[in-house]
Amino acid sequence: MARYLSPEWVHAFNQALAGLDLSAAIAEAAQGSLTASDGAFSVAQVVTDGPDGPVRTVLSVEGDRVALALNPDETRPANVTIVLHYDDALAMAVGRLEPADALAAGRVRVRGELAVLVAGQAVLAAAAAQLGGSLADLTG
Repeated sequence: MARYLSPEWVHAFNQALAGLDLSAAIAEAAQGSLTASDGAFSVAQVVTDGPDGPVRTVLSVEGDRVALALNPDETRPANVTIVLHYDDALAMAVGRLEPADALAAGRVRVRGELAVLVAGQAVLAAAAAQLGGSLADLTG
């Protein structure tokens, strides 16, 4: 199993999402945000202390496509950026930490439109439901 947020993990994540039809989930999630209302938005995650140093990923949603990319040079824009520690990011990825709880406890910093973050979480939840938990299984 690939280490969380490694290039191999990002590839496996994208492979898991590739065959899914998330168009309905994207349309529904986008209704809560003016920015995301056209079905195109992006969420950056900056993990400050990954095993190999800081890691920046960008989850891009456009039309019916969802993809995650490593983006250490910050060339991909994002509508919202979250910053957190690796242990917290991993705990959220496997379902041991609820994002709202981490935010309320000050373990996550957010820059940008919070509604876009909520939309991104809704799309990932829909993907996990279609996969039967396989997104969390990637991280194990």
